[in-house]
Amino acid sequence: MTSSFHDTRWTLVSRSRGSDTQAAAALSELCEAYYAPVVAFLRRQGREEDGARELAHDFFAKLLAGGAIESARPERGRFRSYLLGALKHFAADQRDKTLASKRGGGLDHAEVDEEMPDVTMEMPDAEFDRQWALTLLARSLSRLESEMAAEGKTAHFEALKPWLSAEADSTPQASAAEKLGLSIEAVKVAIHRLRKRFREAVKTEIAHTVSDAADVNEELDALMQALRK
Repeated sequence: MTSSFHDTRWTLVSRSRGSDTQAAAALSELCEAYYAPVVAFLRRQGREEDGARELAHDFFAKLLAGGAIESARPERGRFRSYLLGALKHFAADQRDKTLASKRGGGLDHAEVDEEMPDVTMEMPDAEFDRQWALTLLARSLSRLESEMAAEGKTAHFEALKPWLSAEADSTPQASAAEKLGLSIEAVKVAIHRLRKRFREAVKTEIAHTVSDAADVNEELDALMQALRK
């Protein structure tokens, strides 16, 4: 399945500008797609799980309130990059407000810094990208599962799904062949085709986050790099 580049994340950004129901639904979809990467970034900065989730909700609430996303434009690059920049600005602003509040409460600078997250912790950006990659792969897998279910191939998908991940190392092809009533050679061909379809599903999901088809392969490389970190 290929993307027409009509219903992209940038399209959703455009739809989200406004106060009607369609705008709210579009921005909610954006939030859902990027919630896990945002939480991962905040956790990597040193925040506890609950604190990171609370701050992520605040970040998306600001987007949902309107106005904050008005500066987002396709020509400025990938939506992932825009969102990460906005998140960094938001997190820094929240930290400054918390510092100011604690200083106003009579705590000295040293005491405040001991209680605040260590924003120098290693690679929060990389963690954001890694979680983005994992989330995108999960969405791609769900897309492929739905497509195959519509084709009446749910059994094939379930039997061959392990070969889309590391689970394949512990799954004998003979077992899948027996389940599907196929020869080993037929299973090998089916696995090859499934992997190809999965790659196309991944590229389709990526296409939803860029404004130009030429950027898809570059983002695919970025995804693979993120998973290796």
